[in-house]
Amino acid sequence: MQGLKQWLRPAESEQRHFSSRRKLKLLARALSCNPSIGGVGKGHLVKEIDALDGVMGRAGDRAGIYFSILNRSKGPAVWGPRAQMDRQLYKDFIQAELLSTPGVTILEGAVQDLLLTDANPDKPGKHKVCGIRLSDGGEEIRCSSVVLTTGTFLSGALFMGQSSSPGGRIGDPPSCEGLSHSLRNVLGLKVGRLKTGTPPRLVKDSIDFSLTSCFMPDSDPTPFSFINKHVHCKPEDQLQCYMTFTTPGVEKVVKECFHLNSHIQQDTKGPRYCPSIESKVLQFPGRRNMVWLEPEGLNSDLMYPQGLSMTMPPEMQLCLIREIPGLQHAKIHTPGYGVQYDFVCPTQLFPWLQVKSTQGLFLAGQINGTTGYEEAAAQGLWAGVNAGRTSLSMPPLSLSRTQSYIGVLIDDLVSCGVVEPYRMFTSRAEFRSSLRPDNADQRLTLRGFEEFGCVSEQRYNEAVRVQRTLNNALSDLQSIKFSAVHWNNKLVNVKISEAKGSFLSGLDVLPYKNVTLQMLASVIPELSGRYEEFSHRLKVEALYRPFCEKQRQQVEKIQMEESLLFPHDIDYKTLTIPISNEAREVLSNLRPHTVSLATFYHINACFL
Repeated sequence: MQGLKQWLRPAESEQRHFSSRRKLKLLARALSCNPSIGGVGKGHLVKEIDALDGVMGRAGDRAGIYFSILNRSKGPAVWGPRAQMDRQLYKDFIQAELLSTPGVTILEGAVQDLLLTDANPDKPGKHKVCGIRLSDGGEEIRCSSVVLTTGTFLSGALFMGQSSSPGGRIGDPPSCEGLSHSLRNVLGLKVGRLKTGTPPRLVKDSIDFSLTSCFMPDSDPTPFSFINKHVHCKPEDQLQCYMTFTTPGVEKVVKECFHLNSHIQQDTKGPRYCPSIESKVLQFPGRRNMVWLEPEGLNSDLMYPQGLSMTMPPEMQLCLIREIPGLQHAKIHTPGYGVQYDFVCPTQLFPWLQVKSTQGLFLAGQINGTTGYEEAAAQGLWAGVNAGRTSLSMPPLSLSRTQSYIGVLIDDLVSCGVVEPYRMFTSRAEFRSSLRPDNADQRLTLRGFEEFGCVSEQRYNEAVRVQRTLNNALSDLQSIKFSAVHWNNKLVNVKISEAKGSFLSGLDVLPYKNVTLQMLASVIPELSGRYEEFSHRLKVEALYRPFCEKQRQQVEKIQMEESLLFPHDIDYKTLTIPISNEAREVLSNLRPHTVSLATFYHINACFL
């Protein structure tokens, strides 16, 4: 039986050694698992990251090789921009961005431990970060803020069949044990264990695509970044994705080798919305599951079988794969495997992602119990903003869940914690009519420049131009009104009820099916040629405007409660207010910092 160790290859970081003081030249952010970004909910995060001048959206536009909008059968507010990435192009773009960013120095080295001191010598117990210690020679780097983004590497372990080995992903070692020890025993943080997995990579030439269904990319690809008008890869050069299904033979293989799969037998929680094929078969026997065959790059000979994450022995993985139509003769390049890792319960963080008990220590990504690149990037951006502000002795900032999906993500984490890897969905946002992917720049870019300090002047000026143009267009559409009879006479194939009222503005008519800005321009000469660049955005804005106006009062009430601060050192156990002992205990443990959060904890005390 083939064990896990024979598949472990020295990581790139182990093959090349640099001085810890030398700029990093060969390593960069890599797409560890699925070579894609975006999707339903996740695509909203990518758009917001871009609106705050993060790099993910621009990297996606440069490295994307298959662009599509998911959820098109529903309203634009819940559309999911998604794209397959070329792994090497994505890595090259990110590396170039990092190395060319002014004021940024990149050092290579594994972190052995945190350097800590007492935040207040008169009141021992609360710590303050003063730097990090590297494992190579014990070199110390002094700083006032540290952001930990350990991914699956914190005490990580890899599983394949009954074999296990330390690691964060195949070929890479886990993070140093000293770091995990400090979080648990020195800082006293509550640390849990989660798991995830990855599918085997298949050799493209060994797949019979004639037995699968082919899916073409969008003919007019939508960029992730608001500053890009087009994606780099032309529509005709983009690759195809393919779909096939599991068969009863797959279920048979899973059940036959269940006793050989230690990862799936353990109680550690895995991702509910991206489960392994073993979990799907055991929880829903008899069900036919979709398998998406996705390219790993323009010049790659590998395919990624989305939906086939597995951790059984390699020879059994091959047996399972060959039970699937189109994969009867498939060859495995690298087998799938499972990963287990430590995470910190995120209720121990402030909404600006600083650890409550440790000044200057920020956590972001899977260490907070999330899953996926998009959730990690969103947290990394916000933790970075606040770590920078802390270093400059500026007050930290929070994002409301009424303002962004990033705010929803962070609020869910710090308010409720996690029992399984957290994944973003549009259903998590109460005000998704307002938090759309098309308006992320208008919601966040101006604030990112004026309040947060993370947006460049160039992007800010573009956002101001867009805002001014959109406001002018909406004003022009609102100002021109005709009767329903007049609109029906002028617009072909559009039927507007005459009971709607005596006069309707262009903004009232634009949401109707089949009505476009170009059609309105034929009726309203003032619009001709002026706003074609924003025709889609204007239609979406007109469609959701009534809903957003109805929600405005509710949003304002929540924002007011979020702005009312609670003292962090309040003694809830002696507080003379009529609340249950259960609620007092929850409030004492979780320490809400706002009236809104305190109200949530009080109402949900029995569930927390």
